[in-house]
Amino acid sequence: MNRVIGIIGICSLLTACGGQGLPGVHVGSIGGIDVDGAIGAASELGKAATLTDEEVKESSRQMRLFEEQSQETVAPASSKYAKRLARLTDQYRNYDGLDINFKAYVSDSVNANATADGSVRVYTALMELLNDEELLFVIGHEIGHIKNGHAAKEMRTALALSGARKGAAASGTIAGNLVSSELGGLLESVLNAQYSQSQETESDDYGLQFMRKTGGNLKAAESALRKLAQLSGGEHSMLSSHPEPDQRADRMGQLAKQE
Repeated sequence: MNRVIGIIGICSLLTACGGQGLPGVHVGSIGGIDVDGAIGAASELGKAATLTDEEVKESSRQMRLFEEQSQETVAPASSKYAKRLARLTDQYRNYDGLDINFKAYVSDSVNANATADGSVRVYTALMELLNDEELLFVIGHEIGHIKNGHAAKEMRTALALSGARKGAAASGTIAGNLVSSELGGLLESVLNAQYSQSQETESDDYGLQFMRKTGGNLKAAESALRKLAQLSGGEHSMLSSHPEPDQRADRMGQLAKQE
């Protein structure tokens, strides 16, 4: 343990000097750990942490555009899914100080997600599973990930750790710095990231408040989570990072009863 703490201290000391370490200093390996590599990673993490909110949003926007050009099929405006989503969400495109854009992805995956640029994506299999009120709770939950900064935090981490970090973490604007190969790795990192239990709880609460503020049926929060929990015992994309979904449903049911 003391060895690890010492290595962390060395990394902190060296990366404090402009994020580049000390010129000409190469620590090598200590206890089997590549300290030079650790210093480089710490430097990249530090650069990513200094990205402005606008830069994080722009990288998220580029990532979404890449996703929709190469990996996901957006439901056309004439489809029943796009029409239903528009009916439910058009009035929330400017909500709680956020500029939000909604799209439906044609997919058999039961899923929804959000990114820091204000993109909320709902998959058609999820739309088939949930009624309107339940779907609105899930949408509110995803908006919560944006409003509470969870999506931006995941993006910063992904930029630091993915192949995009060297371009996106550089000083100045990141517009145009991300190429397809970088965006593919970035997309995989972001969409596979797992929110913490506290972040999920915070977004559940936001989703319930969203239902309160918009006059929705509060019972839909619990029923939406129950339906998701029943799918493969909760082992699917929507709940893979959400511990004990039935307990979350119980909690939403209790909070819904409170005035």
